[in-house]
Amino acid sequence: MNASECIFCKIVAREISSKIVYEDEKIIAIEDINPAAPLHILLIPKQHIASLNEVEEQDAGILGHIQLTASRIAKKKGISKKGYRVVNNCGVWGGQTIAHLHYHLLGGREMAWPPG
Repeated sequence: MNASECIFCKIVAREISSKIVYEDEKIIAIEDINPAAPLHILLIPKQHIASLNEVEEQDAGILGHIQLTASRIAKKKGISKKGYRVVNNCGVWGGQTIAHLHYHLLGGREMAWPPG
């Protein structure tokens, strides 16, 4: 899939609407339309990267930025004290359903282990 067909690229380009909770020059964070927890936010780089398998050394900055932003959003949304989960699904067996790198910020309830 190329970027012009990607649903997340269309959200970034405002071709598809979504509930944006955070945005800067590098990423966008939106509410998941099928939440798996009371708080379920997707953190998506604006640059199209198909999956974690596709990242390279020059992408290290965006990966760190996503982690820092997830922490900030968790604090702002009031879930940081009790805890939360940040998940990346990679590939079909990993549960990735959209071929654009993204992370799930999940909170607002106790998480089970092991997941899935």
